[in-house]
Amino acid sequence: MEEKSLGKIIVELRKENNMTQMDLAEKMCVTDKAVSKWERDISCPDIKTIAKLAEIFNVDINILLNTKTYINKPKKEQLINQILSAVAAAMGIACVVLILLNKADIKDTVLMLAIGLAAAGIYMIRNK
Repeated sequence: MEEKSLGKIIVELRKENNMTQMDLAEKMCVTDKAVSKWERDISCPDIKTIAKLAEIFNVDINILLNTKTYINKPKKEQLINQILSAVAAAMGIACVVLILLNKADIKDTVLMLAIGLAAAGIYMIRNK
């Protein structure tokens, strides 16, 4: 049996209760965009919100808590993370190759390592 994400469970419960995203949003005192993000696993409701969802859907809170929680980052965010990772790796590899070929200039090597470390640092801060 496939484990469902919290978003998929919310969609199923909302539809079982003949509710639109707007209906659920109004009951939850949030926007329909927030409900849409939960259902698409782009964001996740906080614990108080999950308790309120369980109450609205008349289900045990454990049904909502014992789900796999996915947070799908938008494609733009994924692309930025891939670019930052690639820059960090490329700078490190370039330095090693230049050193092995005895073509490394100290200033250029330090600059490449600094760029690589900066990219790695930005990546780590963004994914905290």
